[in-house]
Amino acid sequence: MRTVKATAAAVTVALAAGAASVAAGRLASDAALKAPPGRPLAGEPRLTVHATAAGQIALTRDLAALRPGTYGLAGDGSHAVVGPVLGTAAHSADTVVRRLERVTHGTLEPGDKVWLTPNVHVGDPRSALGLDHTDVHIPGELGTLPAWFLPGVRDTWVITVHGLGATRELSMNVMEFLADRRFPVLALGYRGDLGAPRQPDGLNHLGETEWRDLDAAIRHAVRHGARNVVLHGWSTGATMALRAAGHSGVRERIRGLILDSPVLSWETTLRALASARRTPGALLPLAVRAAQGRTGLHGDRLAEAVDPELLKVPTLIVHGPDDTVAPWALSRRLAAARPDLVALHTVPHAPHGAMWNADPAGYEEALRRFLTPLM
Repeated sequence: MRTVKATAAAVTVALAAGAASVAAGRLASDAALKAPPGRPLAGEPRLTVHATAAGQIALTRDLAALRPGTYGLAGDGSHAVVGPVLGTAAHSADTVVRRLERVTHGTLEPGDKVWLTPNVHVGDPRSALGLDHTDVHIPGELGTLPAWFLPGVRDTWVITVHGLGATRELSMNVMEFLADRRFPVLALGYRGDLGAPRQPDGLNHLGETEWRDLDAAIRHAVRHGARNVVLHGWSTGATMALRAAGHSGVRERIRGLILDSPVLSWETTLRALASARRTPGALLPLAVRAAQGRTGLHGDRLAEAVDPELLKVPTLIVHGPDDTVAPWALSRRLAAARPDLVALHTVPHAPHGAMWNADPAGYEEALRRFLTPLM
């Protein structure tokens, strides 16, 4: 009898431990599958505002606060724009002083918690940049998709699509550049975004299903006068662009791809975001399996999308070795495999999805060289 009870107790403990592991894996997978638009990704530190002065802001000393370039500074109810670190400004040992370009809305007070974001602009192209645009509504697989359309004289349109943790406001970083070169621009909001339909399961699919909304945007562009399109995607938006280039029914209209911080291995990105939540290494395989079970994600389909032999159009990859979410090594490998089609512009000291922010001038020069032959 004691043996039977001991065995039953051991089985109960094992089942409980297994259930706990499954639950932990599911929770860890949320770091990627439930990353909300416009909020910091796992691992992006919250910084404390220590002081503000004319054209200056003192933030918690952190590697993030020391990043070169221009960033949005977001808080709960506030947004500002910060420029470079001011190395000669007086500061304490535990703070960093950056140039405060402007406060877009809200206020910044000592003690406020903020984070750096690639979104330098908020609002819409007219309110943020003074650019004429039209709000358009694109019929998609799950419902109507919101988008901004900026008119231009060329018959090649640029369709922009953001990625993890961002919104279509991210595309405003490059809108003035594109408008100056007279490209029509279609900035897409897709499933899960504000004003767009939700995924039926409420989860991010890391581009695996979202690319169909980009396909709908390409079809919209063609119906409204685009002879060709260039797809400009960030993060999982770059994944969507690759999937569209391989599978869209109108892929012959795609003339080029611009991939910023592309997610070329969803498993690696999911592991990175789960790790940033301090998930123990032993649970990371469970997080991957949980994501597969919850969304139907499979590595073979993305592997097909990034197969160098299947690339058919000129591609610019903008990426850097400091991206901890989507490894730069995969971008470098793809570029090395297809030097005839793929150009790699490397940006050091830039976090995921913020290649423009770290070096706006270099980024736009890379865009100019890539887009000029496609005009």
